[in-house]
Amino acid sequence: MGNAVLDVKNLLTQYYTGDGVISAVNDVSFSIPKGQTVCLVGESGCGKSAVAMSIMGLIDAGSGGVKSGEILFEGKDLLKMKKHELRQLRGNDMSMIFQEPMTSLNPVLTIGGQIMEPLMEHELISKKEAKKRALELIELVGIGRAEEIFNSYPHQLSGGMLQRIMIAIALACSPNLLIADEPTTALDVTIQAQILDLLRSLKEQREMSMLLITHDLGVVAEVADYVIVMYAGKIIEEGPVVELFKNPKHPYTKGLLKAKPVINQRQEELYTIAGQVPNLATLTPSCYFSERCEQCMAVCKEQIPEIRDLDNGQRVACWLYEEVTIG
Repeated sequence: MGNAVLDVKNLLTQYYTGDGVISAVNDVSFSIPKGQTVCLVGESGCGKSAVAMSIMGLIDAGSGGVKSGEILFEGKDLLKMKKHELRQLRGNDMSMIFQEPMTSLNPVLTIGGQIMEPLMEHELISKKEAKKRALELIELVGIGRAEEIFNSYPHQLSGGMLQRIMIAIALACSPNLLIADEPTTALDVTIQAQILDLLRSLKEQREMSMLLITHDLGVVAEVADYVIVMYAGKIIEEGPVVELFKNPKHPYTKGLLKAKPVINQRQEELYTIAGQVPNLATLTPSCYFSERCEQCMAVCKEQIPEIRDLDNGQRVACWLYEEVTIG
């Protein structure tokens, strides 16, 4: 895409485990246009966070790494960059909000010191100017008593406040791309809504692109422009958020939406998708969802379906749509 801030092509990321080498991200391709929010959705272990860590170049070489593909950020292939070049990009042109703020922040450094660090590292400003900017960022993310918070330590703040501090750190250098990995996990419902509103408003103010990783379809409906559904390391469906929610194509996507509780609608029993996520170390050349699929056909157990374009802007990897997309 010509206006893409991020363009991921045929990404293959593998990890070394006790069961052997597994492909946590298997031939994944997608783009994020300028100013758009793309959501990666799927069950735990489907490869969502591995995509984010691959983009940021944060996978420990001893445990795995990107084996092939391209990750183009503003036209530059991140996989061909040297470590010091990547370090200049991280926290500056692209930033990431991690799942657990309590474990992501340094417990022995003040909040102010941790917000100032990327400012002084990337923008080469004085300590006085960095403090001024840090106080402004604390206020920007909706926390009062900025001076007091600046001098506080992580253990003195609540989970919701820590998540806001993580957002402040990520936004310190006005990145063009923000990656948010489960930014509302473990927060209560009212705080979740506040964090989502904050991310949405800041994205619009700063014209950022955002990659939001979540398993919560409610979050997706709130903030996404475009949705990518992953299963066992592969993209199985994608499309504009309204189209995908209104008319899901893949049986797995239908199951995810069907399993979501609906307010004010009586349900005798919550719907669940039968079976278990397959072991990534023992995958066979078949549709990875075939063992759990109510519409499974013979071909599903024999070949991996390619992702195909449908008429309404959606794309799906499913043998049910073979005839629709050919000819």
